[in-house]
This record gives sequence, structure tokens and C-alpha cells, in this order.
Amino acid sequence: MVKQPAQSGSRRKAVGAVEETGALVTDRRADRLRIRAAWMYFIEQMTQNEIAEVLGVGRITVVRMLAEARVRNEVKIAIESELSEIVRLERALEKAFGLQQAIVAPLSHADADPIPPISARTGAFLSDAMRPGMRVGVGWGRTLFNALSFINPKSLSDFKVISLLGGVGVAREVNPAEFAWRFAQAFQGEGYLIPAPAVVDSVETKVALIERCGLQDIFRMTDELDAVVLSIGGIRSATTFYRGGFLKETQREELVALGAVGDVLFHPFNIDGKIVDHPINSVVMSVDVERLRKAPIRILTSGGPEKIAALLGAMQLLEPTVLITDEESARRMIDLKSGVAAQR
Repeated sequence: MVKQPAQSGSRRKAVGAVEETGALVTDRRADRLRIRAAWMYFIEQMTQNEIAEVLGVGRITVVRMLAEARVRNEVKIAIESELSEIVRLERALEKAFGLQQAIVAPLSHADADPIPPISARTGAFLSDAMRPGMRVGVGWGRTLFNALSFINPKSLSDFKVISLLGGVGVAREVNPAEFAWRFAQAFQGEGYLIPAPAVVDSVETKVALIERCGLQDIFRMTDELDAVVLSIGGIRSATTFYRGGFLKETQREELVALGAVGDVLFHPFNIDGKIVDHPINSVVMSVDVERLRKAPIRILTSGGPEKIAALLGAMQLLEPTVLITDEESARRMIDLKSGVAAQR
């Protein structure tokens, strides 16, 4: 359980600094919401009621946003804004993959590292999306860990965070336990960890840890999650699964030969969204995919050229409700999805 210490003077100053930037962050989100509404109304010819339903706001709010877009000269013959291309990509992703919401992070140039902008968008989204009383399952990875810096800390009553993967004994800055603990701390909630390695040596060890060491209680908690926050890795690249020493090179080569394109919580999957049958599945101390799919809110945050195939597979495997990615990954995903649809 995560317990919050009393705030120090430096902590109070840090919180104050975050609050000072709150208005600016709110303005930027309002800009994005207004441009999305204008795009749907003027480009997609959606009704105000339809827009209100998609954006989760009232019709009067939609009317006000459209009026403000006109006043700001954002709507002429076309919508003029630096956000318009980003909104187009977000809407294309939502339609192509049946998402409730897509959030696309712009890049300074095509070859830029996508993790920082994706992490920034992820932190901002999670700051708004988390609510009192929620039970949230979290994965890990560099994208998620970096998102912590962009979360606006606040106190949420009866807020619980459950790590979906073992790894407590791993002495690294980026590990499942550290991320889950810090995420819970950001909202002054309770954190629940899987006190076991991410990968164990045998099926017998896994069964013993779950059935005889009390881990079944943690796994049971994941049957009633309100949301999951996940990132994925690419099997062909040196992602966390491989870099961290959890996956041997021979195992990685075996997975690639079996068609694996990525992993979620160390469960390898192919581009069709199917779990790849491999012995690694039986010794991984993580929550199974079926439990993840039960959560009504499924947030996937990932991107980069080495993860495109993994992202396409994850869209079918996890069926996320929210996707946060970068603009280059978004374009590639849309192009490939369109190509697959055309071939069929």
C-alpha cells in the first residue's frame, strides 16, 4: 500500500509550480477540443448532437465551441489551424480502428524521437481521465514512465493502482513496481504490486507464487478494473522486454520465427492480434490479456517506426478505447490499415 508522507516545503513549491501552468494546459486542451468539434461539423458534416455524443459534452457546449472557432477565424473555407492535420489523423484513427478517442502527438520532424511527445500527451490525458473511486491496472515501459513528469498531481479518494506485471526485484529506474508506485502517488492513491520477478524459472514456481504466497488476491483485483493503462514493445527491436534481460536472444529469434511482432506485459502477439504460442507465456508473472479486455477503459500509448506492426496487432488484441501515439506512427497505421482493407 502506498502511503503519502507529509508535503515538504519543496514539494509545496513544486505543486504550486504545477498549478501555475494549469491554466495554460487547460487552454491547450480547450483549443484541441474546439478544433475537433469544428472539424466534425464543417468537414465531416456531423450534427451538433452527434458531435456532443462523440466528445462527451453537451450540445450547448458544441454550439459555443463552433461559435468561438468562427470568431477566432479558425473556420473559413477550410479550418485554418496548426492542429487541423493532427485532428484529421485523430479522426482517421478513430474511424479505422473503432476508437472512442485517438490522441496524436505532433513531432518536430519525421525522425524525431516520438517518446517525449507521446509521454507528454499521455500525462495530460491521464491527469484528466483519472477519477475518485477508480481501480486502474498499469503496465510499464519508457513511454509510461516518462509520462509521470507530465501528470498534474491531485488527490483522488478511494483511488487504487494495481501493477499488472511482476518485477519488484528488478533494480532499475524503469520497472513495473516503480511506475505503479509513482502513478499511485501522483493521485495520492493506494498501490498494489505483484511481489515477484517479471519472469520466473518454471511453471511450478509461478503456480506456487500465485496459489501459496497470496498473489491470487492481487490477480483477483484485476477482474474488476475500471481502466488499464498499457504500452507495448516490438519484438524485432531492442525494447524493454529484450533490453532488460527478461528475454534471451534465442527466445526472441524463436518468437520472430513464430510471427510475433510485439508484446504486452511480456505476452507476445502477432500482427493479427493473436497470442503467440511459446513457453515464455507460462512463466511470465503478469495479468492475462482476457482480464485486460474486460476493463471498460483501455488506454494504449505507444509509437515509433519499430512498433507499427506491433501497434496494428495490439489494436486487434486489446481493442483499446483510447490510443495515444505520434503523428508519423498514426499516418503509417492508417496507410497500412487502408491497404489491408483494399486487399480484402
